[in-house]
Amino acid sequence: MQDHFSRRPSIIQGGKLPEGAAQECLLDDHRRRLEAFDRLREAAAECGLGTDPDRDLFVLPEDAVSLLEGSGDSWAALGRAIRDFRAALPLLSLDLFGFPVDSEDSLAEGSSLLRHIGGGVEAWAFQDREDSIYKFFRPIEGQWIGATFHYEPDENQVMQAEACPGTYRGLLEKLDVINVIGGMPTELVGVTPEGVLVVKQVLGERLAEGTDTSGLLPPALIPWPSRFLRCDRDHPRLAFVRGRPWLVADTHDRNVVRLGDGSLRIIDIVAAPIDRAVTGRHPLLHDWLERVRLDPGAPLLRAADDDEL
Repeated sequence: MQDHFSRRPSIIQGGKLPEGAAQECLLDDHRRRLEAFDRLREAAAECGLGTDPDRDLFVLPEDAVSLLEGSGDSWAALGRAIRDFRAALPLLSLDLFGFPVDSEDSLAEGSSLLRHIGGGVEAWAFQDREDSIYKFFRPIEGQWIGATFHYEPDENQVMQAEACPGTYRGLLEKLDVINVIGGMPTELVGVTPEGVLVVKQVLGERLAEGTDTSGLLPPALIPWPSRFLRCDRDHPRLAFVRGRPWLVADTHDRNVVRLGDGSLRIIDIVAAPIDRAVTGRHPLLHDWLERVRLDPGAPLLRAADDDEL
């Protein structure tokens, strides 16, 4: 099928979950898009262009360096990388979605083609006539977008995770995590020149306000021992995504919905990978992560051999 705004192939339409093979295609699309953006960042660095924060790279038009591509291999490679990324995530104008042009805040003024149904700090959600959900992630302070976690050890050597604004690549990764852990199938539609990232999800029914979701999360999310973590978001969990450990949280009642078949799906999270720069400061945490990767029910501490007692 075709998305009626971008006119590009689309897997998600209305309130029906895509079939298993289609969901695998979504996962592959996310992986290839991340790889294309990484190639773009590497090519930009070769040309001496800054990549942190990454907003300016994320919205480069296809012809951004066309006049320089003949001046050397590095610029030619950058031109190819930009076009490859734009093929994976096109630039789209907000007016395609029915928002007014030449407005100081088009999203706030509303759309003639979409119905506003909610939103939060990171994104505003709208519903189309076929019951697909379009989310518009707005830039924060011009350069940042979405949310991630910043890790710090506290005085007891417990990993302290505090939510903070994220990067565009971090948002791409978060949307990939939602798909991988069995959350709501999520498709990227495009990004606007202003840096608004547009994603598409299946429609679900909101849970009753105040619903405790801690026991409703998918089995791919592993509870954290309190010995290792302090987190400022609801229901922190551990997930292994493409071989990497991730902290996943913020799965409160507004970020979980019920589908027509009664199943529950996570529609948004705050998440961040946990790399060796973090676990290196926490030997017990590092040991537990290595064991729980193989056995989700692994105990807090490694069992001692009889000859060690």
